[in-house]
Parts: sequence; structure tokens; C-alpha cells
Amino acid sequence: MNIFLQTTDAAELLEQITAQTADKSGIMSFGELVVAGGWLMIPLALLGAASIYIFVERYMAIRKAMNFDSNFINNIREDIYEGKINSAVQLCKNTDTPIARMIEKGIERIGRPLNDVQSSIENVANLEVSKLENGLPFLATIAEGAPMIGFLGTVIGMVIAFMNMSQAGGAIDIGMLSSGMYTAMITTVAGLIVGIPAFFGYNYLVARIERLVFQMEVNSIAFMDLLNQPVDKR
Repeated sequence: MNIFLQTTDAAELLEQITAQTADKSGIMSFGELVVAGGWLMIPLALLGAASIYIFVERYMAIRKAMNFDSNFINNIREDIYEGKINSAVQLCKNTDTPIARMIEKGIERIGRPLNDVQSSIENVANLEVSKLENGLPFLATIAEGAPMIGFLGTVIGMVIAFMNMSQAGGAIDIGMLSSGMYTAMITTVAGLIVGIPAFFGYNYLVARIERLVFQMEVNSIAFMDLLNQPVDKR
């Protein structure tokens, strides 16, 4: 008898779900989904906008830094061998890249011990890399934090659903559960939508910076070789 009653209740609940689904004229719009997600959609939207801004701004800055003339170090070598130190410095100033600023500092230290020249170059290189990494820690935080906010929305949504069930007593209606379930599912999806691109974007930018650091090291070594053996290459 109990099994029959439980089966009847399940059938009635299924009929209610089917009826409410049939009453809908179409799927929910994007705005309705955002509203159904609850107030946690606001911080997720702000984090999504911030991640897009950081990625685009850092991408453009790194791209500009990597726009480097392969003949730059050769031109610097010719100017130094010909004694045109001021011309070499001016060439560095006209080349707005981290490598040029690094070499410029080395040229300004010509005449001092080579260890001092190398140390000054390394200090400038560290400063330039630090500038390029501005905003990346926050992008990494978004990549990790957005899914956690989405998971928080899942927990809140389930709490809302169970509270509605407890208040309804035995007369459970699918409409009572819909608000909590929407909050649970939509915030989870939104958190992943924000977090996953931020994660890939962060790693992509880090890889680009590592490539630039390699170029800086290559040019630094070439410049120090230039100072070590100036006579043999004239």
C-alpha cells in the first residue's frame, strides 16, 4: 500500500513538472538566466569584465615589448666599435622596448667593471619583467576564485531549495524548488565560464613573458661579449 502511494505521489509530481514545462512558451532568455542566478552573478560579472580587461591590456603591452628589431644589437655593436656612444644611447632611447632599455643602462656603465655593468643590466631586466607582470596575479586569482564563487552559489541554491521543501511540508511543488536550483546551477556555470578563460589567458601571458625573458638574456649575453672582446671584432 505504501509503495502504491509513493508511486502515485511520484506520478503526480512528474505530471506537475510536465505541465509547468508545457506551459512555458520558450526557453529562458540570457537576462532571465542572469536574474535567476541571484546576487552572486554580480561579482562574477565584475570578475569576468576585469579578466577580459587585464588579458587584453597585458597582451598588448607584451606584444609591444616583443616587437624587437633583430639587427638592434648589431647596430649597437657598430656604434660602440666606432666610438659613437651617444649614437648608441640615442638608438636605445628611440627603441621603446625592455631590451633597449636594458642595453641602454649597460652602455651608460661602459668603463666600469664588467660585473657592475652586468649587475645594472640585470636590475633593469628585473624591473621590466616586473612591469610586464602587473595584473597577472589578479588574473590568476580570478581563475581560481570565480569557480569557488560559483560553488558557493551551488551551496546557497541547495540551501534555498531545502528550506523551501521544509516549509512546504508534505505539499512539495516543483515551483518551490526552482529558485534554489536555478541559483545552484547557473552560478556554477557562470563561475566556470569566468574561471576557465582566465586560467588559460594567465598561462598564455606567462608563456609570452618567458619568451621575452629568453630574448632579453640572449641580448644581454651578446652585449657582454661585445664588451669582453671589442678588439678582436673590429
